[in-house]
Amino acid sequence: MLTYEDCLDMCDLTQEEIDAVAEHEHMDRIQALATAEYLIHTDGGERSIRKMIIDDIRAARAHGDEAHEQTLKQVLVHFIQTHPRHHSASRQH
Repeated sequence: MLTYEDCLDMCDLTQEEIDAVAEHEHMDRIQALATAEYLIHTDGGERSIRKMIIDDIRAARAHGDEAHEQTLKQVLVHFIQTHPRHHSASRQH
């Protein structure tokens, strides 16, 4: 039987990126992992995940949670750096 950690090891995203999807979509980690892994391999999926992280940043800011906002900003930077297909696609728009 596969554990969550096994699934995470096979995923193209970090735990922090999965957590941002879980936060945005109000789902548990395993559901978020499956959703994010699916999205990352679809056209526009990277853009969708990027938007989720940005939405989470805005929500943290709106709630005055500066520490969480800063953490999410780091997640966003890492996401953009490690998913160049998204980065180049966002420059075209």
